Amino acid sequence: MNGGASQLPLPFLHRPDYAEAGFVPASSNEAARAWLARTPDWPSGRFALWGEAGCGKTHLLHIWARRAGAALLQGGALADAPVGVPLAIDAADAALADERRLLHLLNTAAEECLPVLLAARLPPSRWKVTLPDLGSRLRATPAARIDAAEDDLLRVLLRRLLAERQISVAASIQDWLLLRLPRSPSVLREAAARLDAASLAAGGKVSRAVAAAVLAEFEGAAQPDC
Repeated sequence: MNGGASQLPLPFLHRPDYAEAGFVPASSNEAARAWLARTPDWPSGRFALWGEAGCGKTHLLHIWARRAGAALLQGGALADAPVGVPLAIDAADAALADERRLLHLLNTAAEECLPVLLAARLPPSRWKVTLPDLGSRLRATPAARIDAAEDDLLRVLLRRLLAERQISVAASIQDWLLLRLPRSPSVLREAAARLDAASLAAGGKVSRAVAAAVLAEFEGAAQPDC
């Protein structure tokens, strides 16, 4: 083996950090944070977070679940939902594939005075429901929208996403990207993932040229088919 040969950087599986310290408070999520801080005030013990993909719903769901000692569930996998504990259900509208199970979970939680937090892209009042009893419960569930992210939030978010992946990107390049990328947290998460892959291919460095190549991928994807 050639001891002088350079070692290739190996990619690793990135896991989102949903720690409370990593959440970025902003006016766009202020209403949601205020509601989550007063769980005992939720009508019927239920509440819902809604907004576009990547807006922070799942992060807030994890924070609340840790505080409340709740079981974290996916809307499409409620079969093994535990009993006797609060519930935090992500992509909760996927639970409509089995409306009776969701209705049973909500009824049981209400009977046991256990809170339930739901998260989805639309508020429960706009979900397409066939069971009248479930529909009435969902319409009565208060909900807070997480609004479009502000400039300051996007700047902090990009910096934290890059730090999570241990990618070194100059502040000037980050600002350059923020001026050109779509103003969406989900886009920034995808950009961080692509910068991660591109930096590995470039030997761990993110130059303006590497950033420009990643930006071109987004611009190319946005072009309509001819």
